[in-house]
Amino acid sequence: MKVEEIMIRDVASISPETGVDEALDLLEKMQISGLPVIDENGKLEGMFTEKDILSYILPSYIEKVGRFIYEENPKSTKKKFMELSKIKVRQLMRKDVVTTTEDTTLCEVARIMLTQKARRIPVVDKSGKVVGIVARCDILKAFAKEVEKSIT
Repeated sequence: MKVEEIMIRDVASISPETGVDEALDLLEKMQISGLPVIDENGKLEGMFTEKDILSYILPSYIEKVGRFIYEENPKSTKKKFMELSKIKVRQLMRKDVVTTTEDTTLCEVARIMLTQKARRIPVVDKSGKVVGIVARCDILKAFAKEVEKSIT
């Protein structure tokens, strides 16, 4: 089975110039954790995720402390959160984005997701235009359908 069979073609996205607070509201309303950032020509510029927001709000050393105790500073965190209204998506988005194509197999996309720690992968055509998106849950549903078909 190929990505083109299961990808979501009507891709919700945001512009690089969208305000971070507006993008965060959209994530909440849609109940998703990330969106592709697409320019006016339909080309992928990056991905904007809840993780990007958390990385901005929390101190830069937070990932290095691992399981050690992190001393919370509510004033600092609150101040950073309030700053989100002044920031554009372009400033926080991840620019190095893993992509796939419509003819990629589901097993390959699943492997990429696991090795790259990606929850969703934009599907692009040869010109780099976003034509869809595939998420981990889409792959799991497709695998479940395949198993169901083989049983009956």
